[in-house]
Amino acid sequence: MMDKDVEINCIDRTLRGDHAAFAELVNEYKDFVFTLVLQIVRQRGLAEEVAQDVFLKAFRRLASFRRKAKFSTWLYRIAYNTAISAIRKPRLKECRIADTMASEADVEDYTNERQIQALMTAVGRLPPADAALLTLFYTEDRSLEEIGEITGLSLSNVKVRLHRIRHKLREQIMEIKTDDE
Repeated sequence: MMDKDVEINCIDRTLRGDHAAFAELVNEYKDFVFTLVLQIVRQRGLAEEVAQDVFLKAFRRLASFRRKAKFSTWLYRIAYNTAISAIRKPRLKECRIADTMASEADVEDYTNERQIQALMTAVGRLPPADAALLTLFYTEDRSLEEIGEITGLSLSNVKVRLHRIRHKLREQIMEIKTDDE
């Protein structure tokens, strides 16, 4: 288990824009998060997707982390709630970030640290309006109609923008992977 001072340091660095610091947290807790989620959802593929959602939610909400509790406790609570929500859904979303990018870009498993880091970096590079649409759809599980109401966009515009944003993410991830090689 990571020392609390090291965790706080990683959190502070992440909040200052060093996304590699968040990758350290992901690396430290990915196995436990996956195990916890798998125990709840009982499907490996779904567990991988939910675990990715957990880290996306944690990344997006990191500024709200109260340092009174341990980071691991906060993260595991997100994992638990996300997994419970996933099994309560009447049907799974057909199009999730990881599934879409993996199938359309022929990119391998997105659950390892390097790819999560690439995804976080790519999301961090998006314009705020695009990042907000992704957050509403993937993290907050808002329907396309709700997103339209919130943003003032038409339903077809929301669909087109999400498609374009996913395309941008795929391109940026491939660029990041190329830079790493």
